[in-house]
Amino acid sequence: MQRVAFKMKLFKGKEDEYKKRHDALWPELAMLLKESGIHSYSIFLDEETSELFGYLLIEDPQQLNELPHHPVMKKWWAYMKDIMETNTDNSPVNIPLKEVFYLQ
Repeated sequence: MQRVAFKMKLFKGKEDEYKKRHDALWPELAMLLKESGIHSYSIFLDEETSELFGYLLIEDPQQLNELPHHPVMKKWWAYMKDIMETNTDNSPVNIPLKEVFYLQ
């Protein structure tokens, strides 16, 4: 398993809506993530900056490159684009984070 961390940015005032949408995560999206080998996926919010910190474990990191090709992923991104910073393809602006410490 590989640990993956990244950050994203919400628009100010959209924190409650972001949580609401994730509390009602579509079952087909949850299934896609699990079938892609993703485990222990968490997203944390810095309420002062509206930055999101994501963390997940994945069996094969190359599987992350396949997610953008799935229709349900594209549909989710289109659904989320009004509340967060996105790229031209509606994917969230996602900044990978470099691991500098790990205590097992």
